[in-house]
Amino acid sequence: MATIRLLPDQLISQIAAGEVVERPASALKELLENSLDAGSTDIQVSLLQGGIKQMRVTDNGAGVAKEDLMLALTRHATSKISSLEDLESVASLGFRGEALASIASISRTQLLSRQSGSKHAWRIGSEGSEVSTIEPAALDAGTVIEVSDLYFNTPARRKFLKTEATEFGHCEEMFTRIALSRPDVSLMLQHNGRALSRFAIGQPERRFSEVLGSEFVAESIPVDESAAGLRLWGMAAKPTFNRNSRDTQYVYVNGRFVRDKVIAHAIRQAYQDVLHHDRHPAFVLFLELDPSLVDVNVHPAKTEVRFRDSQAVHRFIFHALHKALAIPTGVSNAVTANQAQYNPFSPQVSNTALANGGMLYPTQQSQINLSAHEPAGFYQTLFGNNANQPATPATLTLDVLADNSLKAESINEYPLGFAVGQVHGVYVLAQNKEGLVVIDMHAAHERIMYEKLKHALDSQTVQMQPLLLPVSFNADKLEVATVHEALAGNQATLQQLGFDIAILSPTTLAVRAVPTMLQDADAVILARDVLRDLREYGASRVLTERRNELLGTMACHAAVRANRSLTIPEMNALLRDMEATERSGQCNHGRPTWFQVSMGDLDKMFMRGK
Repeated sequence: MATIRLLPDQLISQIAAGEVVERPASALKELLENSLDAGSTDIQVSLLQGGIKQMRVTDNGAGVAKEDLMLALTRHATSKISSLEDLESVASLGFRGEALASIASISRTQLLSRQSGSKHAWRIGSEGSEVSTIEPAALDAGTVIEVSDLYFNTPARRKFLKTEATEFGHCEEMFTRIALSRPDVSLMLQHNGRALSRFAIGQPERRFSEVLGSEFVAESIPVDESAAGLRLWGMAAKPTFNRNSRDTQYVYVNGRFVRDKVIAHAIRQAYQDVLHHDRHPAFVLFLELDPSLVDVNVHPAKTEVRFRDSQAVHRFIFHALHKALAIPTGVSNAVTANQAQYNPFSPQVSNTALANGGMLYPTQQSQINLSAHEPAGFYQTLFGNNANQPATPATLTLDVLADNSLKAESINEYPLGFAVGQVHGVYVLAQNKEGLVVIDMHAAHERIMYEKLKHALDSQTVQMQPLLLPVSFNADKLEVATVHEALAGNQATLQQLGFDIAILSPTTLAVRAVPTMLQDADAVILARDVLRDLREYGASRVLTERRNELLGTMACHAAVRANRSLTIPEMNALLRDMEATERSGQCNHGRPTWFQVSMGDLDKMFMRGK
């Protein structure tokens, strides 16, 4: 007796519907994509009871001919593709020819459509497996499709649906994805007779602002990079505009919303240096490439894709975002043109400071080769021509102080402005054209040193500073073994990092040299931390995938510590370095390094104008 048999067409459609139509939002997605593929420029969506009771999509697209209405509700019937070649380079959102048939098999569906030039519209309906005859109808143009009583004939599946509010939330999110992807299409969303969203045709930035809020656009960086047939464009939020969930992450491949591991990993890697580990970035990004280089026929839901060369896509997205996020703090043309005038901020001598009128002023300039520009008129305008203004250093002549061409208004050329004081040896206060800037000096300097160490290691130019007197310390067996392995290895890891550490005995190590940029750090503590990373991850990994963590540790040792009093010129040198350093808006751990307090904010605090 035969046990294998063909399944009825209705049962086949209902099985397929389980993959395509997971919930009302899944059906709404398919209907919206059909409208977009039809060339619609105006789409209206009306939902009842979260889409469970009814969803109605009206568009002004090309419409469906009378002869095609029956096929529109038939499985594997489509106008999008006709051959294997078409399938391998899909340019439309829909192409499988099963979505509408699957929806119709588990609902009561009405399809009303009129093509341009037709005398009138035509209507076809279905109730599960029963399809009605085609009859004339009234409609100006385009298509109207109503899907009612979803899962009415599959009660077991209907029980898995959530509350009306939950299902509507999913539908609204699906509507949001479509709205973000097509700013050239006007869209409207109603729920239970109430209009909730209406988006007019406009520029992408306007649509992003309408959908995600003006704050997202204000706190985002435009992205538009092209290379080797790939283009990535859109907006990526600054690391400071982070989220506690992935609720504001939208990626589109050739206009199709996707969730792809390759793209997600590339984006995480790009943000890794500037985002705190338990926070998530926000972005709306569009990847465009030849359709033949991406397979969209991976899953019936069509939210998964496969790239022919996933590594190339990963590298491109990472570098495009990495470049966008690397824009120095408040960078401007003026700063870019003049950044070569500023020497690195490397305070080496601690100087005392005195408090005067709530401000800290140096009694003398630290003995460093410093040439940070300070316009002659700035401090005179701020404090007046008196003895309390920052003293001109006795050991170093700053020619810029005698340059009368630099007036007070030149503050406008420098985004972070000029220092006016320090708070508890932790925060630097500066005045710029917007108002007050508050800087976490350790976090800011840590980022600066971190970027310099990365650049030096990448270019194999980590300079070594021999110590006048080698520093020896007691070491455990693992530390000694780590030094032995590092010295014996072909890569000479310690030398690449700028260290010279020798084995004096089975229990003693000596630090003979450290990286020049870290010469003021505690040599023993620094050496122990580096050896710990080498021991834990190995020489090869620590210079590749764990490189940033190691350099972050080294940068932390080099950065100016809290409770350190800085002179005004030192503070200004820090500001200039921040303006010229990539990703200086965040420290290595993703925390902000500075905040802007506008004059308007200050006025509100003190109720000025009330």
